[in-house]
Amino acid sequence: MRNPKWSRDELILALDLYFRIPSSKISSTNEEVIKLSQLLNQISSSDQFKDQTFRNPNGVSMKLNNFKRLDPDVKGPGLVRGGKLEEIIWNEFSNNRDSLFEVASMIKKAIYVKDEYSLVHSQEEEEYFPEGKLLFRLHKNRERDSNLVKKCKEKALIKGELHCSVCGFDFYKTYGELGKGFIECHHTVPISKYDFNGGKTKLSDLILVCSNCHRMLHRRRPWLTAQELKKLLV
Repeated sequence: MRNPKWSRDELILALDLYFRIPSSKISSTNEEVIKLSQLLNQISSSDQFKDQTFRNPNGVSMKLNNFKRLDPDVKGPGLVRGGKLEEIIWNEFSNNRDSLFEVASMIKKAIYVKDEYSLVHSQEEEEYFPEGKLLFRLHKNRERDSNLVKKCKEKALIKGELHCSVCGFDFYKTYGELGKGFIECHHTVPISKYDFNGGKTKLSDLILVCSNCHRMLHRRRPWLTAQELKKLLV
């Protein structure tokens, strides 16, 4: 049995630690490496496919050393058998360490509210969400709060405005009865502003959008606002 491949979440946390400790201090006995090992095991506490070596300090130390081959400031090649996803994470965050630290901090907070997002989500969407699986699922769960979504739609229907707040697309007008009552909700609060101390989604945090505009709002970091996306419409 082989342990699962490292996920985006895990590699973001690993790269964050890589930049926080001196290169010469990366080892399986380093206190910070041991802490990260324990944290990674919390993320995957329910994973049935891991064994006792899963993300142990030795494995975490090796993963940190993999980043050396990508680091122009480090002499020598480091461990050369790194994966493609490591390069992707490196290219996304190595020149934006403030963003890396922010995302890593949010992932750590999200670990302790995992019971909030038990919904199953698309693996494809998770792969396009730079902040990783945990924060993607937390975000999607807040967008799919059934009570709030219902209230948001009812409020729009009263005004006769059940259409995309960005481009104006109306599913009912385009698809007839098939599209009646259909629209997506976008949670406008950036992940960096999430309240992990019991904070709940408010009705004012949601806007109604079509599927295309919803994807475009998420496509840039930081996220575009509805008004900013409107300006980009051709």
